[in-house]
Amino acid sequence: MSAPPSVDLRRCRAIGLAGTACLAVGGETAGALPVRELFPPASAPATLGLVAVYFGVVLLIAGWVLLGRRLRGPEPPAPRALLLVLAVWSAPLLLAPPLFSRDVYSYLAQGAMADAEIDVYTQGPARFGGPLAAEVAPLWQHTGAPYGPVFIGVAAALSGLTHGEVPAGLVGMRLVALAGVALMAVALPRLARASGADPAAALWLGALNPLVLLHLVAGAHNDAVMLGLLGMGLVAALGRWPVAAAVLVTLAALVKAPAVLGLAAVVVLQVRAGRRPAGAVLTTALTALATTVAATAVTGTGYGWTATLNTPVSTGNWALTSLLGRASRTLLEHLGSDLARLAVPAWHAAGVVAAVVAVLVIWLRLRPHPVYAVGLSLAAVAALGPAIRPWYALWGLFLIAAAAPSTAVRHRTAAVTGVLALVTLPGGGPVDSGQLASAVCGGALALVVLWQAHQVRHVRPAPAPGGVA
Repeated sequence: MSAPPSVDLRRCRAIGLAGTACLAVGGETAGALPVRELFPPASAPATLGLVAVYFGVVLLIAGWVLLGRRLRGPEPPAPRALLLVLAVWSAPLLLAPPLFSRDVYSYLAQGAMADAEIDVYTQGPARFGGPLAAEVAPLWQHTGAPYGPVFIGVAAALSGLTHGEVPAGLVGMRLVALAGVALMAVALPRLARASGADPAAALWLGALNPLVLLHLVAGAHNDAVMLGLLGMGLVAALGRWPVAAAVLVTLAALVKAPAVLGLAAVVVLQVRAGRRPAGAVLTTALTALATTVAATAVTGTGYGWTATLNTPVSTGNWALTSLLGRASRTLLEHLGSDLARLAVPAWHAAGVVAAVVAVLVIWLRLRPHPVYAVGLSLAAVAALGPAIRPWYALWGLFLIAAAAPSTAVRHRTAAVTGVLALVTLPGGGPVDSGQLASAVCGGALALVVLWQAHQVRHVRPAPAPGGVA
């Protein structure tokens, strides 16, 4: 599967750039726009925008796949060249509207609430009111923030700088996400070298991944900050700076809680360096506790974030345990059982138990490979949790990219990426048949264009009469 000579870096860069440019253009009418700018889903501008977005998504995936083949060729690009590709592909998305989710509006509303000294963990954006609250999806209007004090503090500071203005806030939040992606890109090659993996392959799968561009850059999700801090914390742990490592990983967990699993790697790496297990656990625990207290005191949010597991799950969520719960509830309702109402909570609880067991098994078997173990653990938490979104896959994928033990693992992970990149509409809402048809048309059109370009590139000119071929 080595790359053919025709696969060059400039071609890969151009295809991916065309993809993100189409994403940005299509997002102007089909993205997660402010409510006053939304087009009706069946309108011509929204339909054309949706076609353009999926045309761009398929082009981006194609450019990424070709780049992966280029890495397997005789002259693979260096990590620095891949970072340039990442910058080029990201550029059109910097000023594009939010895509694939409206969560960024929730971030802005929660930041404004914290800046106004309203408790974001007991009050929803509806309590704040105004233009920002109007942008938040109905499900989250009366819901407390499920994020830790570090992110709420960042969002509050951004609100103060932008004075609560939506356009400036969107740009600011995307810059925050880009800072997280930059930390991810810095950490990946270092984690890969320490894990015996190829740094360029790690960057390709972990930073140039379409999910990163679609959901962390275009969607401005705070998962970018969590993963960036987590990655740098593990780099510090591998460099034998356990206190700095524990601080950074704890800060990541104070953005989103799943990153706390990284503290296990901090402990394991200390023990590998010759420290006694009890001392490693104590140092890490005390550092994490001190960091938590300090971050909470600085941001002034209080400790309401400890109840984030009570955040409601959308009724249409397609997590495995939610799907099984809804199927069981429907069956019990048909049978007339009073247990129907308990079906979904029971499956959610079973998923949590299964995730705990999976994490324990992973660490028992992969303790000598702590970075990979954290990646698999985060993947298990995302897959078995009560809610899942395409960008949750990046929790585990980021570290699997850095420490995967074989090319086969990377191939399977890349295949999952390709599927997940196609499952969310750019407006972040539910899918209807008309929108699905438009999305399929956009993707199919991109495939036709790519195939025609491939045919033109490989056709040989006919020899001239009497000439030599």
